[in-house]
Amino acid sequence: MHFSIPETEVLNGENGSTYVAYNIHVNGVLHCRVRYRQLYGLHEQLRKEYGSNVLPHFPPKKIFSLTTAEVEQRREQLEKYIQNVRQDSLLGSSETFNSFLRKAQQETQQIPTQEVNLDVFLSNGQKVKVNIFSSDQTDDVLEAVTAKLDLPDDLVGYFSLFLIREGSDGGCSFVRKLQEFELPYISVTSLKNAEYKIVLRKSYWDSAYDKDVMESRIGLNLLYAQTVADIEHGWILVNKEQHRQLKSLQEKGSKKEFIGLAQTLKYYGYIKFDPCITDFPEKGCHVIVSAGNNELNFHVKLPNEQIKEGSFKVTRMRCWRVTSSQVPLTNGTASSPGKTETKLELAFEYLMSKDRLQWVTISSPQAIMMSISLQAMVDELMVKKSGGNIKKMQKKRINGPLCRSDSQQAVKSPPLLDSPDSNRDPIVKLSSKLSSVSIRGINTSNSSGDISANDFHGIWKFLQLQTSRKNMTFYVTTLLAAAMLCWIKIQLLQNTIVDAKIIIKMS
Repeated sequence: MHFSIPETEVLNGENGSTYVAYNIHVNGVLHCRVRYRQLYGLHEQLRKEYGSNVLPHFPPKKIFSLTTAEVEQRREQLEKYIQNVRQDSLLGSSETFNSFLRKAQQETQQIPTQEVNLDVFLSNGQKVKVNIFSSDQTDDVLEAVTAKLDLPDDLVGYFSLFLIREGSDGGCSFVRKLQEFELPYISVTSLKNAEYKIVLRKSYWDSAYDKDVMESRIGLNLLYAQTVADIEHGWILVNKEQHRQLKSLQEKGSKKEFIGLAQTLKYYGYIKFDPCITDFPEKGCHVIVSAGNNELNFHVKLPNEQIKEGSFKVTRMRCWRVTSSQVPLTNGTASSPGKTETKLELAFEYLMSKDRLQWVTISSPQAIMMSISLQAMVDELMVKKSGGNIKKMQKKRINGPLCRSDSQQAVKSPPLLDSPDSNRDPIVKLSSKLSSVSIRGINTSNSSGDISANDFHGIWKFLQLQTSRKNMTFYVTTLLAAAMLCWIKIQLLQNTIVDAKIIIKMS
C-alpha cells in the first residue's frame, strides 16, 4: 500500500481557532485528515508498546506557530514517518497502527458508529445484504458476508473484498483490495457515487487452489459465478468452439466441468486493468496490463499501430516500486488552475537476459493494485516453496521492494518484446533472497542492564536468514550469542550482575 501526505489544509477548530490538518492518502485517495497531535499520540503509543529504538524519527514539537515553510517541512517529515511505520513488518501490521487509521477515517467522514446495511455484490451481480456496524473493519465485514452465504470457515481466507467501479458500458475497473486498516462501509459510502461497489472475489492466484474451493457447494457456486463473469467481461479469451462447449456445459449445469474447461483458456485467473501508458518497448506506448499466472502480461500498441504481446514473470523481477506525483488537473483540453491530481506509476527492474536488468514503468491509476497483485503472487510462491498451504498464509502483508536470486529467476518466461538497452551496465550479481528480509540489529538499550525483546527479535530474523542460506557457521554462532544473552538476562534478574557488556565479533 502506498501512503502519502501530499497536502495540508487549514481548518477551523474550537473557539474560532484554526489548525493545520495533514491529509493522509492511501493509493492516491484521501483516507483521513489528522492533526499533528494525533500523529504524535500514535507515536507515543507505539513507543510504549515497542520501544523507541524500533520507531522512525518523529518531527519534534514547536513552541511557536509554524511558518508556511515549516508546515511544508513538517508535512514531508510526517509523510516519511507514516511510510516508514507502514513498511515495518512489526509496526505496520500492529493493531495500534491499524485502529488509529480506522478511527481517523471514521472521524474524517463524520459517520457515527451505528447499525447499517451494506450491499456486497458477487461477480454475477447478485446482492448480499449484511447488517453490520459502520465501524466494522474489513475482516469483520468479510466474515459477515461469508457467514450469510454459509461458506465454510476454512474457505473464508480464499476470498477477499474488492472495491470496484462499474462503468456505464457494463465494464468494471478494480480500485483496490480492501485492507485491514479501513472500514468498508465508510470507504464506499464516502465516495457518494453509485458506480462504486464492494465485490466478493477469490483472492488467490494459483488455480490449483480451485480444487479446495470446489469441495464446498458454496465455494463452487462462487467460483463458477466469477468464471462466467470474467468470460463475459472478455478477461478470459474464448474462441467459437470453446464458447460452444462452455455454453453446453452451462446449460447442463455442469459447473465443475465448466470451470475445468475454463482453466485451460488463456488468461484464466487473471485480473485485467484499464488501458494505460508504458515506456516499454518505447516511451508513450498504450498498453493493457493483465496480472495472473505469476506474471504481468502486456498487450502493447506501438506508435506505428502495430500490436505486440509479452509477459514479465515475477520470478525475474529484481524489485519494484510505486511512486506518486502531483500533476495539474486537466479536463479535456482545458486546465484547472491550482488543481492537481495524483499520478501513480509502477516501475519494476526486470532480468531481460542473464546479465542485463532493465526498468519498465507503467503509468496507471491502478498502479497500487498492480503492486498488490505482484506481492500476492510472490507470497503464494514463497508459501509453496516452504511447503506450506494457502490456508496458513498470513492476512497482513507489507508491500515493498522485493529481491530475487539467480536460481529463483530461472523460470522460463514467454518471449519479451525486443527492447535492447546497450547503455545498461552489466549486472554481475543479483540479490540472494526472493523476498526482502528486514533484519533488525541488536539494539543497545539506554540501560546497560536491560536487554529488550527487540534484541531477540533481531537475532531470530538473523537466524532465519542464515538458515535460508544454509550458512551453518553463522547459524551456530548466532545461536550461541542468543543463548549468551538469555543467560546474562537471568543473571541480571538475580541481581548478580550489575553491568554487562557483550561484544560479539563475527568474521
